[in-house]
Amino acid sequence: MKFIKQNSYGIILSAAVAAVAYILGRFFPIVGGPVFGIVLGMVINNTLGKPESAVSGIRFTGKKVLQWSIILLGAGLSMNQVAEAGLSSFFLMIFTLSAAFVTAYVAGYFLKIPFKLKSLIGTGTAICGGSAIAALSPVIDADEHDISFSISTVFLFNIAAVFIFPAAGHMFGFSNEGFGLWAGTAINDTSSVVAAGYSYSKEAGDYATIVKLARTLLIVPICLIYALVFYIGQKRKHDSSSQTVRYSFVKIFPWFVLGFLLMSALRSMEIIPVAAADVVAECGKIAIILALSAIGLNADFRRMFKTGIKPVILGLIVWAAVTFSSLAVQFISGKL
Repeated sequence: MKFIKQNSYGIILSAAVAAVAYILGRFFPIVGGPVFGIVLGMVINNTLGKPESAVSGIRFTGKKVLQWSIILLGAGLSMNQVAEAGLSSFFLMIFTLSAAFVTAYVAGYFLKIPFKLKSLIGTGTAICGGSAIAALSPVIDADEHDISFSISTVFLFNIAAVFIFPAAGHMFGFSNEGFGLWAGTAINDTSSVVAAGYSYSKEAGDYATIVKLARTLLIVPICLIYALVFYIGQKRKHDSSSQTVRYSFVKIFPWFVLGFLLMSALRSMEIIPVAAADVVAECGKIAIILALSAIGLNADFRRMFKTGIKPVILGLIVWAAVTFSSLAVQFISGKL
């Protein structure tokens, strides 16, 4: 009863925003429900504001529901389905992933962007946009400001890619497989990959989608690496202080990532039937809209304005690095 009393108002408010975002996302799939959720939440919080009684529930939704949504999304990935495409594009994905993170940290250093924000932008660009940012944010304890800014930044170049990639592909005469591989490794959000791929050709769209699904699995090792790095950093901080504080890796370990893997494994072994798994994955997509709506309801425009345009510049640089590194590897290997 105490939980319901403390959190019900915030959960209901988040759900109301998420419902509108979900409907808008169905009408405008290129934008998608998650982006609508976070934008609507931000607009409401920075114009109308929110009642004090809703604060606790909004925080709960933005943190806990976010983790549950990642677990549910695992049901949408069949490891068997993505294995072949993943193996064939593994080298390219590792190369583009490395390009994204090296660029994010080098450029972020010179732009003086905080660790958490550049980590989210780098991960979102390297892997799968909002889903990757949502998965990583609890691992590094990112706040609503960093999550909102990184998702907005990555989304901006996501939309640009939908229009630029097909035009560039036709201009340079890419093969269907070559374009599909480029779109699947260089465009971050799944809906944008699908939009760009199928606007080029059906064959390119099919291949781009499978490559993108394989790329999504990289969320798992990335989150585990960040959990270890974050643990080491926090442990050193506590060890160097005069306080005797025990810092446990178990407490910050991203257990929801294991849930993500378990759901994918259950689908792959058909313990969960494909039809049921698709329903679970769809529930995960709705849950992530709910969580990001709550995050938007906690985001503060004033803090974002103080951060300035530098994160957007970083997003552009990282996006360009991923785009051109993917092309370079394919050109050298003769796949284009």
